Amino acid sequence: MINTYHTSLAPPPVPPRLGASQPVLIPAPLPSRGHSKSLVRFLLGVVLLHLFLSVAGFIYLYHNDIKLSFQHPSGKGNFAFISAEKKETSDKALARMVVTQKLHTSSQTSELGYLQWDMSHSILRNIRPYYNSWLTILQPGDYYVYSRVTFSKGDSVRALVSRVKLRDNETGTEKVVMQAYCNLNVSKSPIPHLCTATQGELITLEKGNQLSLWVQDLSLVNYEDGATTFGMYKL
Repeated sequence: MINTYHTSLAPPPVPPRLGASQPVLIPAPLPSRGHSKSLVRFLLGVVLLHLFLSVAGFIYLYHNDIKLSFQHPSGKGNFAFISAEKKETSDKALARMVVTQKLHTSSQTSELGYLQWDMSHSILRNIRPYYNSWLTILQPGDYYVYSRVTFSKGDSVRALVSRVKLRDNETGTEKVVMQAYCNLNVSKSPIPHLCTATQGELITLEKGNQLSLWVQDLSLVNYEDGATTFGMYKL
């Protein structure tokens, strides 16, 4: 007899029950409490560092602004200071005198010996000329005074000398404050002989003082461009 109770086919699947529970997905594990504390501490440190730098920068700018305001009461800062310094420099007294090239043939002028200046080519700032030979000081202070006199002829009796003379005012007594000498060979030669007396000195001058450059004989001076000059500038 054939056994009808055995077969090779698998039994049909059992349908799910209505009241059975569904499978639950397991979520990823949350970070540990130690890791969270480290992150919070790091963020807190960054915030505190930023706050510290902000406070320090504010304090530095505040004190720096007070220092600048103290140094420059105008409150305009470095720009005002630089502008004032440039203005002060541009207003400082100075003179660069160019000797006139016309020959001093007048016996009276030659006897006096004061060099005459070409005012159209000379430079004057806060210094006033007086009769084209004296310079009147308008700003008191320390001045560097210089002169250069070139001689093209010698004197057989006296040494060649240039002197800077000073007087307190237009009617004051003159005194020599600077002088320089040079030696010139007076022997006859086809080659012209020249010598230059150069001098420079720091002199304290008052308002109204006058300076002039003097030589013993104006006819001995070389009047070429740049050979003879006189000037000063306030320090």
